[in-house]
Amino acid sequence: MKICSSLRKKAHRLWKCSIHNTLVEKLLSSSYVFSVYWISLLHLLDNMSEVFIIDLIHCRCPQHSSCVERQVKSVTGRSDVGFQIYLLFGPHGQRCNPNGENKVSLLETFFSQKTNVHVLDYTTVTESWYRFKLAVDQLDLRTVRVFTSKNRRPMFEAYIVQLFTEVYTFEYVTSNDRPCPGHVQCDSPLAPPVSEVREEVRSFLQQLPAKGDITILRSTFISDCFSHGFTTRTGGISSISTLSSLNLFSSSRRRDPRTLVAENIRRLAQKAGFFPRLLHLVKVNHGSDVWVMGKEEEPHDYDGIVTNQRGVVIAAPGADCMPLLFTDPVARVIGVAHAGWKGTLMGVAMATVNAMVMGFGSRACDVTVVIGPSVGACCFTLEREQAADFYSIHPDCVPDMAETRPHVNIRLATRILLQREGVLPEHIHDDTVTDRPSVTLCTSCHPEAFFSRVRDGLDFGTQMGFLWMDETGTTDCFSSSEH
Repeated sequence: MKICSSLRKKAHRLWKCSIHNTLVEKLLSSSYVFSVYWISLLHLLDNMSEVFIIDLIHCRCPQHSSCVERQVKSVTGRSDVGFQIYLLFGPHGQRCNPNGENKVSLLETFFSQKTNVHVLDYTTVTESWYRFKLAVDQLDLRTVRVFTSKNRRPMFEAYIVQLFTEVYTFEYVTSNDRPCPGHVQCDSPLAPPVSEVREEVRSFLQQLPAKGDITILRSTFISDCFSHGFTTRTGGISSISTLSSLNLFSSSRRRDPRTLVAENIRRLAQKAGFFPRLLHLVKVNHGSDVWVMGKEEEPHDYDGIVTNQRGVVIAAPGADCMPLLFTDPVARVIGVAHAGWKGTLMGVAMATVNAMVMGFGSRACDVTVVIGPSVGACCFTLEREQAADFYSIHPDCVPDMAETRPHVNIRLATRILLQREGVLPEHIHDDTVTDRPSVTLCTSCHPEAFFSRVRDGLDFGTQMGFLWMDETGTTDCFSSSEH
């Protein structure tokens, strides 16, 4: 069951004001509770771990309310140590209570105390863990101690894998002892297979409301024979400020789990008109390696993809780095590339064009290149030694070379390098083009629209540029679009 609306409001107010509150828990001895479990808890509380989540899930317990109340009262508060305690109640507690006792009154009483104790009492275990993660992220904490039984630990681990990343550390305190008559019956039914947990989490995330609408930027340089776009940051479900809301990349160093990013991608795919399972995102290594899809095995990592396969969606990420899209309507070949400043100097843009030429018979003069949202020279600086490499490409790439950290124009450097190798100037869409709608906006200058590592720091979100040839495209379409 969910706690009532008024209780939710109280919980929210307490949650917001408790960030700087402190609490020491003093455990009371009693005959009904397993003492080793709670003595361990007291020891850990004394060591000031950051966040505690205590498993109080009950079902089919003949004395549910009184049993929970005894356990809650075994945790009492003072105000001199700073950590948070979350009590995890199960979705089955009230409906399995034969006496019809309501635990809301207990929670109301408990919330009236000004402590750092919070209740997780939602309709599913998934939602409780999801709300717990929101709380941990709001407090900017990473270390969690989980108090549960040995039988239920695997279930909790399954939820944690789905909803957290390696950024977080979970430590378990488990016991075989039973705090109540109904606990034995709770363990087995509440430990679903991993596949069921995965499906429960996936279904829950699909029901979350989007934060804004998905906006897709498109270039008028690319023929209608190709489907493409560049994403912005709105329309997803990511909640952390620097990742909100359409973050499209997950890693061990960021807080958005793969399941949440997969849901963001599903929503993007639905908006753009492709199947998520057909999406291939480059595996960035900040170099110049290009995968020729359909001609060779996929490398371990690479910054570009080219292919002539229809229906396959290829994509490149960006958050200051440039997502580049390449189309050749003559040879009917497409490509994408991720280009940061290192990849730009290593020539990843032209390496992608060359892969189209060598792999599928394209000509550089037939290739159109679109530079997506990326950091502009207005906001991007490098050490002078690194900037000198861009200055050697063309002095205009570094407008203030005399500065200690000169500004660098990676977009202009990309245009110049492409033109030197045969890509026509009129086939490059970047911020120098003023007679068409721009897709090469500065990511750092537009926090409402784009993620930016330069602006947001290490826990930054990611946009992408994506491209595909529709399987139903006709020969006439490509013939009419030839340069």
